[in-house]
Amino acid sequence: MGELAGLLTSVFWAMSSVFFTQGGRRIGSINVNRIRLFFAVFLVMLAHLVTLGTPFPLNAGYQRWMWLGLSGIVGLALGDSLTFQAYVLIGNRLGTLMVSLSPVVGVLIGWTLLGEHLSLAEIGGIALSIGGVALVVMKGHDRNGLPHDRRHYIFGILFGLGGAACQAIGLVLAKQGLAGNYPAISGLMIRMLISLIVIWAIAVVMGQVRSTLAAARDGVALRAVGSGAVVGPFIGVWLSLVAVQYTYVGIASTLTSLAPIFVLPISRFIFKEKVSSWAVIGTLIALAGVAVIFLAA
Repeated sequence: MGELAGLLTSVFWAMSSVFFTQGGRRIGSINVNRIRLFFAVFLVMLAHLVTLGTPFPLNAGYQRWMWLGLSGIVGLALGDSLTFQAYVLIGNRLGTLMVSLSPVVGVLIGWTLLGEHLSLAEIGGIALSIGGVALVVMKGHDRNGLPHDRRHYIFGILFGLGGAACQAIGLVLAKQGLAGNYPAISGLMIRMLISLIVIWAIAVVMGQVRSTLAAARDGVALRAVGSGAVVGPFIGVWLSLVAVQYTYVGIASTLTSLAPIFVLPISRFIFKEKVSSWAVIGTLIALAGVAVIFLAA
């Protein structure tokens, strides 16, 4: 179940990237990040009410709120902010590559802190998947968009690596909060709610609330962000928590970082973009890694 949930997470995140890209081109990525969390919290609250009878996890203890709240702050609020800034400084291609390194961090944390021991086959599958994603990102698109400013390049790489580390740490923290088969939907509610509070608190401090609310009046962007929130922060993040709950952090991190692979057919058939032979080869390598992980599980 964990492996399948991780793979589906990447599928839904790839779909959400299309909507968020459309919205971001109109109102900016920062506004998209704030608005999408509003949609996501509302959707998760409804799902929690339907499945468990209450809009919020009232029975969650202090420790669960602590672990899952920290997971939301580190993984969603801080991690996504660093990742978006990396996209600005070094472009989507290199930024995506940096994020795809999160499984390495996940494996190291799972091994050193959680005592997770992966088999050689699982480690090989992770290596294949990361290598395939790297090949897709580095060779699958044009080489435009690299910054000429060396300082921007260095900071962009650091922001990207920081975003990857935050995502992996966020999954580790979430795994602690979900211990004892705690419902993933409740964990998602806590994670999203705390992230929403933190993101908008920062907006208040920076004096950007009015500009974000003004951006939300763009009907086209709002529909795109709302659609992306359904398949990304709602379904996708929910599945990512199911993944980390039922499999090792390193495997979950790997399978949830395959979105660049699933973006390829979207780019080819929806946006009519050319896909290079290197991208196809990288996709096959990554899928071979996924197959090894499933067979070794």
